[in-house]
Amino acid sequence: MDASPLVGILMGSDSDLQTMTECASVLEDFGIAYELNVLSAHRSPHLAAEYATSARERGLKVLVCGAGRAAHLAGVIAAHTTLPVLGVPIDGGPLNGVDALYATVQMPPGIPVGTLAIGSHGARNAGILAAQILALSDDALAEKLVAYKKSLEEGVAKKNRRLQETGWKHYNPA
Repeated sequence: MDASPLVGILMGSDSDLQTMTECASVLEDFGIAYELNVLSAHRSPHLAAEYATSARERGLKVLVCGAGRAAHLAGVIAAHTTLPVLGVPIDGGPLNGVDALYATVQMPPGIPVGTLAIGSHGARNAGILAAQILALSDDALAEKLVAYKKSLEEGVAKKNRRLQETGWKHYNPA
């Protein structure tokens, strides 16, 4: 991508890459430049803080953080920036991502993290939400989002037509 990144995608470990590629894929679909990094709230706290404090001056507009288990990455990043931070709890571990959800969503007042669903659906929605945030000041991107929402509706209508054609219209025992 030739454009400067507008979204920073961060993950606590390279093992989170499979999940976070869902976010990257959405951003690519909308033509949004991003950068992807591994940073740990626990193993590289100084690097995480440096990344967050320099993000705005480097032109980033939204930060998406995916982390599992203790999942403090989004909160640490949010503590060091005024940019919107979106948190994606990564599934896995003995609690299947519920621990990551709690760690991501339970932020103290003044340090907001917009928390998405656990796993790849959350990562995908983080990409869409990042696009919606950026579209507040980008009419062309806003139009792409309108078209995207229309394609979702058309997809549901097509599935419904197929269902109706198979005879699953209604049940009337009378």
